[in-house]
Amino acid sequence: MPTFQPDRRTFIALLGSAAATPTALYAASSPESPAREGTVSLAGKWRFALDHNDIGLADYWFNKTMPSDLQIRLPGILQTQGYGNEIEAETQFVAALPRDMRWYLLPQYKPYTQPGNIKVPYLSQPVRHYLGVAWYQRDIEIPEAWAGKRIALHLERTRWRTDIYVGNKLAGSSRSLVAPHEADLGILKPGTHRLSLRIDNRMQEPVYRPDGHAVSDGEGSTWNGVVGRIELSATSPVWIDDAQVFPDLTRKSAQVRVKIGNLTGKAGSGTLSVGKVSVPVTWTVEGGVAAIDVPMPDAKPWSEFTPVLQKLTVALIGTDADNRRDLTFGMREVRTEGRQILINGERLDFRATHDGGGFPLTGYPATDVETWKRIIAICKDWGFNGMRFHSWCPPEAAFTAADELGFYLQPECGMWNNFDPGRKMLAVLHDETERLLKAYGNHPSFIMLAASNEPAGQYPQQLSEWDLKWRKADPRRLYADGIGRFSPPPGGPGTPYASDFLGTIRGRGPGGWFGEDYEKALTDSTGNADIPCIAHEVGQWCAYPDFGIIDKFSGKGKYDAFPQGIGWGDRAYMVPGNYEIMRDSAQAHGLLSLNKELAHASGRFQVACYKEEIEANLRTPSYSGFHLLDLHDYLGQGGALMGLLDAFWEEKGYVTAEEFRQFCNTTVPLVRLKDRVFTSDKTLSAEAELAHFGPKALASVTPVWRILDAAGKTVLSGSLPKRAAPRGKNLKLGTITADLSKLKSPAAYRLVLELKGTTFRNQWPFWVYPATVSTATPPGVIVTADWTEAKSALAKGGRVLFLSGNPAKPNPDLGLTTVPIFWNRLMNPSRAWMLGLLCDTAHPALAGFPTQANCDWQWVDLLGKTTAMNVEALPVDLKPVVLPINDWNRNLRLAMLFECRVGDGRLMATAFDLTEAGVAGHAGGPSLRQSVLNYMASERFAPETTLTIESLDAWMAGRHSAPATVITPPATTDVVDPGQIKPKT
Repeated sequence: MPTFQPDRRTFIALLGSAAATPTALYAASSPESPAREGTVSLAGKWRFALDHNDIGLADYWFNKTMPSDLQIRLPGILQTQGYGNEIEAETQFVAALPRDMRWYLLPQYKPYTQPGNIKVPYLSQPVRHYLGVAWYQRDIEIPEAWAGKRIALHLERTRWRTDIYVGNKLAGSSRSLVAPHEADLGILKPGTHRLSLRIDNRMQEPVYRPDGHAVSDGEGSTWNGVVGRIELSATSPVWIDDAQVFPDLTRKSAQVRVKIGNLTGKAGSGTLSVGKVSVPVTWTVEGGVAAIDVPMPDAKPWSEFTPVLQKLTVALIGTDADNRRDLTFGMREVRTEGRQILINGERLDFRATHDGGGFPLTGYPATDVETWKRIIAICKDWGFNGMRFHSWCPPEAAFTAADELGFYLQPECGMWNNFDPGRKMLAVLHDETERLLKAYGNHPSFIMLAASNEPAGQYPQQLSEWDLKWRKADPRRLYADGIGRFSPPPGGPGTPYASDFLGTIRGRGPGGWFGEDYEKALTDSTGNADIPCIAHEVGQWCAYPDFGIIDKFSGKGKYDAFPQGIGWGDRAYMVPGNYEIMRDSAQAHGLLSLNKELAHASGRFQVACYKEEIEANLRTPSYSGFHLLDLHDYLGQGGALMGLLDAFWEEKGYVTAEEFRQFCNTTVPLVRLKDRVFTSDKTLSAEAELAHFGPKALASVTPVWRILDAAGKTVLSGSLPKRAAPRGKNLKLGTITADLSKLKSPAAYRLVLELKGTTFRNQWPFWVYPATVSTATPPGVIVTADWTEAKSALAKGGRVLFLSGNPAKPNPDLGLTTVPIFWNRLMNPSRAWMLGLLCDTAHPALAGFPTQANCDWQWVDLLGKTTAMNVEALPVDLKPVVLPINDWNRNLRLAMLFECRVGDGRLMATAFDLTEAGVAGHAGGPSLRQSVLNYMASERFAPETTLTIESLDAWMAGRHSAPATVITPPATTDVVDPGQIKPKT
């Protein structure tokens, strides 16, 4: 092995293309955490080289001193410091959803494949991209005080494989996506030593599924570097290698289980102490294990309501041993009882949002506690008590913040994987699990652990083994082998599952809305098993983007979760090329001027769907909670804009945390209200119930209800019997009954149910229409579905309501749906494209059909089997009265109702079925028909836009056509769409 020290020129020649000089500086490096007591921080400038061709090992780069003018800052990542490859059309991103990532071959994206204008439609692209090896090197000083001590290196978070060299020797290798990379450097002589890191962020063997959030570009997780703490520490040659605390609430004690490390090459003995409690211990040449029980008579239990933390110091004294470790933990017990999850003996309702590790400003997860406290505080403000980390595990700062704030965490082992017959992936899973539990096992917030998101392959045969092994090894939390796809009972149907709980996919979607629940779906999917269930990836209802978010990617603002923005540097890590493509499309189709209105209207429809879904979960007796997907937007996999918050954890402007907490909270009043549109001869009847998971039972609650009109005035009210409210769900409150004949119609109302004297209230919109509405056509108005007849009347100066109707072969790309796009259009298997409606509330044609600007349930009742009119061929200044909001990838101008002048005539065209037969059976249908006709018969019918018969003739033939959208359809088995609202029977 060569030991010479080449000069800079020689080394540059050896590096070849690996030597890189940054051309730009982007986001700041992560905050440099103060060195912990007894450690030396290695934060600062490191010598650096890219190893594009992976020649560094063969050329012994670790045994050469790299030139000092090729430098990088650590903690940090190379992409944000100007290194790596420029983004090109054919950049091979780590992602497979949509299935065809050859987006640059699709015609609609051709303008974005040109040098200088590369924009990727399927994800927010990084500023640079690099998959390969990079070398980081610096000199370290071992002080005289560390003579004879064992030296350890701690790299808090890096990815994916790290080889660590001291001088010319390999000191250790680490492969992990979930925990720190650490190395035992042995006993080093005081003085200067060369430390080299070889970090390889390429896909490792066995190959992971490229959509896992620990490995994918979807949320920017393919960075290369080191973030968080980079520290050297010194211990005695015999040391505490691991110390885990196992609380026992019943006995009011805690057992500290210790693993002893030993590099002396000889056995020894000593004493293990915690406070005044000591036990004798021994160790072999390989090390040892020991346990010590510590009384905790006055320790309060830790929970979301009482986040009380305990601290202990464990000391190991003996032959070649003098080592201490401070431990922080909580007196907390999580277990299951039948279909319930219990925290400290009390039932838990797990209201978790999802996190995929997306940090668009920096590209890597925050490693400081304060940032995670801000994120968690936002989640708590929105009524959540937990977070599921989909196929990744956050740094320790997230656990620490959650411990202090009382917030439950469910990390996963960095996997969304196929389990191979050779069990190689299972071996990696076991290794990652061991690392994860060692790193974060003492945190009381860590209440659940899942092996993999939606596993595939031989997971049914293999993952039940994982459940059993790790539950036995560490019973401090609950284990689930697969979230969304769980392993069947290893003993066959009717026997217990190996998992402690199931993440189920069946019990979600419209089937449980409007007063229903998911109990039957849950029972059917689990075989009626006596096991807790948590709904997997609830929601996923999309909203149209507000393109104002593009400016946020500058990183220069103050953000709720990231008040410093990117700190220093020119640009954030992620580039909103996908949003810019969407914006360009909206502009090309004449919709950009309506951006704010479209975003708000679609957002309000999204909120209505989220409300129904969460309430259905709360009404389901056997559910123990849900994993929302997601409180904030997701930037990859085609762009899933299904968050109530944007990708920066900030409000979008159409719903507040206060409103959302009405139905996502510790305590939620609920009703089983099947109908939302009524005629005035009906009676509203709703069974009221309560879901209560607050800190304690309520001795007495008085439910009161009110019906408010559009102005907020109470028009009917009442109360239900007082009762005690123990913790739990499906607490019956009584029946709300209201005679709707006493209410003005047509009109919009809200049913409000609250617990008197508390802040807990909830509300549901409903609409009342006259029981009898004239279907007669006013004099001077012609209603026809025949364009020839319509033209004739228009030529004579007539007023025509043209019923566009449905084509003989309905075009699914123009068919309206009863819920918004699920997850995103590029992955949605049902080809859904609708994001709601934008209604002109000031237009007199809707005067008799109460509405806000957005689609709501009174409109949904009329949407079944309707086909929108494509008005792309008509002038941009034609403003529909009711405009369907199209998917942001397509941005077609569509209409359900529009008007125009035609010569001396006046035309109203509608895609709603406003025939007498069409409105029959729909409470609001006759009122909409009458409202439109009354307007047309009045002097107010004065359209602003004028069209010619010739232009309408040309448009008429293609009004039900839509241009083909060239995308590769996803595998329908992979994205399980929960479906549409089923029509009433």
